[in-house]
Amino acid sequence: MSRCIVVIPTYNECENLPLLIPRVLAQDSEIGVLVVDDASPDGTGDVADALAHDEARVTVLHREGNRGLGSAYRDGFQHALEQGAELVVQMDADFSHPPDLLPELIAGAKQTGCCMGSRYLKGITVVNWPIERILLSYFGNVYVRWITGMKLSDTTGGFRCMHRDVLSRIHYQRIRADGYAFQIELNFRLIHFGVDVLEIPFFFVDRTQGTSKMTPRIGLEALWRVWVLRARGLLGRL
Repeated sequence: MSRCIVVIPTYNECENLPLLIPRVLAQDSEIGVLVVDDASPDGTGDVADALAHDEARVTVLHREGNRGLGSAYRDGFQHALEQGAELVVQMDADFSHPPDLLPELIAGAKQTGCCMGSRYLKGITVVNWPIERILLSYFGNVYVRWITGMKLSDTTGGFRCMHRDVLSRIHYQRIRADGYAFQIELNFRLIHFGVDVLEIPFFFVDRTQGTSKMTPRIGLEALWRVWVLRARGLLGRL
């Protein structure tokens, strides 16, 4: 049983997964990996099963159809907690979240309950994005902070380590958003329920294999859901 489980949602990541998982496991002998695959047409689920067959610290949760990032994380968190994980990590499969930062995230979470990587804590540390996407992300964070009152530098960030007690406290099962909106609501809940979130800077490098899952619908969901979050927070209905 791994004390820290890294939850990695996948959809068509067959090229990245065999490279990523060994890097993740090499960071610490107490780290395990849970791949949550949504029936990837490119065979990512089969690749994950093969990796799990060869490495006991890897498990795979297969789901039917592409049900979204938020749903994958909710199911992944539940599965990790049921496996007895003390710490749970959110991580993308495309190497935009560097495995080498995991020991620092884990150490920070042991200290405060939650530690997350930030692209905007020390300026803008994003590599290989076109300028229009950087501006959209940066000012999107400004917009979210303005509406919600969050003091985090990276309100849409999704590279974090959380203690199991923190996950229980924030009622993550109630989150229904996907994409960026899921990350925003999770961050909002962390702040709302008084979790001490430690941010550390990291260089976010855009994927070189596979294709981005970002769509206009996901972006629009984030725009309106922040108003819902603000209202529910004020009414005490989170």
